[in-house]
Amino acid sequence: MPIKTHEFPRSHRLSGKNDFAAVYAADAKQSRGPLAIYSKPNAFSHYRWGLSVSRRVGSAVRRNRAKRMLRECIRLLHRDFPAAYDVVIVVRPHQPMTLAQYQKNLAALIERGHNHWSAIPRTMT
Repeated sequence: MPIKTHEFPRSHRLSGKNDFAAVYAADAKQSRGPLAIYSKPNAFSHYRWGLSVSRRVGSAVRRNRAKRMLRECIRLLHRDFPAAYDVVIVVRPHQPMTLAQYQKNLAALIERGHNHWSAIPRTMT
């Protein structure tokens, strides 16, 4: 049985309207090129991801390709990301990009999101 090294299990996904609404309500948005991310720290030891690709991006083929590319970026990069956050990736209309371009944009956005949350002092509860 082969060992899976790049998993994207269900426990690492945001699901449901309440999860997405909580991330949007944290109001921590970063954008770069055709990608925008909303993030907020979570209580888990890992990231949880959600993708939002509207019909404005294009046909179902283009939307699904963008989602596949972003899922692959997450699988390849998730071990390099600092801390644990809930992240919603929003895709805007754009020309198709390569996997490397998506990786570069996503890595930069995650780093900026982490810097945003690191600058905010946490209160003890």
